[in-house]
Amino acid sequence: MRRRSFMQFSLGLGAAASGAFVTGSQARAGDLAWTSRTLNAMGTLMSLKVAHTDAAHAERALDAAIAEIRHIEDQMSLFREDSAICEFNRSSRLDHPHPDLLAILRVSQDVARRSKGAFDITVQPLWQAFAEAQKQGRLPTSMEVQAARQLVGWRGLEVSERSVRLLRPGMGVTLNGIAHGYAADKVKARLQSMGIAHALVDTDEWASLGKPAHDGDWTLGVANPRDAHALITRVALQGRCVATSADNECTFSPDFANHHIFDPSTGYSPTELSCVSVMAPTCVMADALTKVFFMAGFDRALPLAKHWGVDLLVVDKQGRWKASAGLPLRRV
Repeated sequence: MRRRSFMQFSLGLGAAASGAFVTGSQARAGDLAWTSRTLNAMGTLMSLKVAHTDAAHAERALDAAIAEIRHIEDQMSLFREDSAICEFNRSSRLDHPHPDLLAILRVSQDVARRSKGAFDITVQPLWQAFAEAQKQGRLPTSMEVQAARQLVGWRGLEVSERSVRLLRPGMGVTLNGIAHGYAADKVKARLQSMGIAHALVDTDEWASLGKPAHDGDWTLGVANPRDAHALITRVALQGRCVATSADNECTFSPDFANHHIFDPSTGYSPTELSCVSVMAPTCVMADALTKVFFMAGFDRALPLAKHWGVDLLVVDKQGRWKASAGLPLRRV
C-alpha cells in the first residue's frame, strides 16, 4: 500500500481490519440491513458500506461497486502493469481510449488549464526521478530533478476520442492524484442506480448517500499528519465529498520536505503545507484540488477556494490549521 487515507471514519459502522483482499460484514439497524466490504485496490485499502431493506440486494450492490473499482483499476492504476495508463506510458500513444479514461484525462486537463498548471498529471517523470534515487538511499541531484522537470507539462498531453498522445519522448502520466476521487464518484453513482439510498464510500477519498446507522450525519475525523492517532477536527459530509492529501502519505525524506506531491514549476514538493482536505460536490474535483491548494500555500489557499466554489482545511508544517467558513466542523 503506497497510499492511506488521512480521513478517519469516526461515526457509524466500524471499519473492517486492514490487510484483507475482500472482506465483508453485516449489521441490522431498524428496517435496514447494513453490509460492508473492504478491498485492496489502486494502491490503498478501500471500504464500502451500504444499507437496504433487502440484505441480498445490498450484497449485489456491493458486488457491482467492486466491479466498478476493478474496471477503473484496469484503466487508470499505475499499480497494474497491464492497465491502460501503464500501456500508454510505455508507448506514448493509446488509440480509442475507453470513455472512462478519456473522461478523467479531460477533467485533468481542464483543472490543469484552470489552475495554470498547478495540477498536472504529467509529473510522473518527477516521481520516477525521486523513486529511483530513493532506491539508492539518496535524493535526486538538482540536475536530475531539472532533467525530469523538462519532461513535465500538461500541454504536452494531447487528448481526443480517437487517441491520447504524449508529445515528447520520456513524458509520462500519473492518475494517482485524481483516480481515487473518480472511483468514489463512479461507485456512488452505481449504488444510486441500484436503489441504494444509504452508503459510505471510501476509496481513499470519501462520498456518502443518506444517513449512517445511527442518528446524525456521516462524520469524518481529520487526522493529524504528524500523529495518525490524533484528530485535528471532525467534518460532517452533508452529502458532499471529501478528499485529503498529506505530506506523509508517501515521503522521500524523513523531514517530509520531499514527498509525492510535486510542484510542476519547480520539480520539488511545495514547502508550506503538510495536509489539505477539500470538500466539493464531486470527489474527482475534491481530489484534484487538494494538489492545487498545496501549491497555493497557507495564506492563499482559502481565498482560492472561493474561486473554485469549494471548502477546505489546510495544515501547515508547524501544525497550524484553518478552515473555510463553509466547512461543517464538529468538535473532536
